[in-house]
Amino acid sequence: MGLDTLRTLYAHHWWANRTLLEVAATLGDDVAAREIGKQFSEPTLKRMFLHIYGVDLLWLSRWRGVSPVGSPADLDILDEARVAPTLAALGERWVALERDQASYLDELRASDLERGVRFRLLSGKEYTQPLGLLLHHVTDHGTHHRSEIATMLTMVSGSPPGTGLARFVFLRSGQDRP
Repeated sequence: MGLDTLRTLYAHHWWANRTLLEVAATLGDDVAAREIGKQFSEPTLKRMFLHIYGVDLLWLSRWRGVSPVGSPADLDILDEARVAPTLAALGERWVALERDQASYLDELRASDLERGVRFRLLSGKEYTQPLGLLLHHVTDHGTHHRSEIATMLTMVSGSPPGTGLARFVFLRSGQDRP
């Protein structure tokens, strides 16, 4: 997978996250904080969005050589009250993270994608994987949790707009309208 494809996947990732966050924001912070079900990776819309944000931030840190360890509850990036007391606050922080991710991607060369990145999981277990696969993992992770968010939104208010890659490409190319 080349840099252009990865950059497109990230542009899609950011657009899809924002699209669903905007839908959730229209429902209000009370609805976003309401428990929808323990069958989901996170029980509330807000926690689900915070999870995607936190994992994106965590992986960016790992690519830059810093791998925090410990309980997820101990990480500042997942402290709901500090990071995102509201969905609007999370949206603002997300814009800054997207700029950081874009800057990181813009600095990469094709040869960097094969470079091994050594990192630790929160448990402390160490791994080394090619940067290109780890970059793809983040967008794939987001897709998984956005599917849960779409289901949660459907349960509380009706089906949200589609956020698939093909729709994004059609919109971006001007072949479709929002």
